[in-house]
Amino acid sequence: MQSPSDNLPEPPNLRFLRRLVTVLTLVMIGGLLVITSLLVIRFSQTAPALPDDITLPDGTSPQAFTQGTTWYAVVTTDNRILIYDRLTGTLTQTVQID
Repeated sequence: MQSPSDNLPEPPNLRFLRRLVTVLTLVMIGGLLVITSLLVIRFSQTAPALPDDITLPDGTSPQAFTQGTTWYAVVTTDNRILIYDRLTGTLTQTVQID
C-alpha cells in the first residue's frame, strides 16, 4: 500500500533548490580543479637563472637576494643593499639602510 506522501508532486521551490545546490557543487569542483592545475603549472616552471658568481665587498656577508630583469641585489648583514648589473656583474649602487 502506498503512503499519501508518495503521490504528492515535488514543490517547485524544492526542485529549484536541489538544482541550485547541484550547480554550485559542480562550480566548486571546477574551481578546485582550476586552482590545482594553476598551482601545478606555476610550480613546475623553472626558476630564473641566478648569477654564477657574486663578488661582495670585503667584510660583508649576504642576508637576502632579489633580482630584476637587468639587475640583482644582495642585502648584507651590515644593513646595506648592494645592487649589481646583471650583464656585467659590476656593483652599480649601494644603499645604506637606517
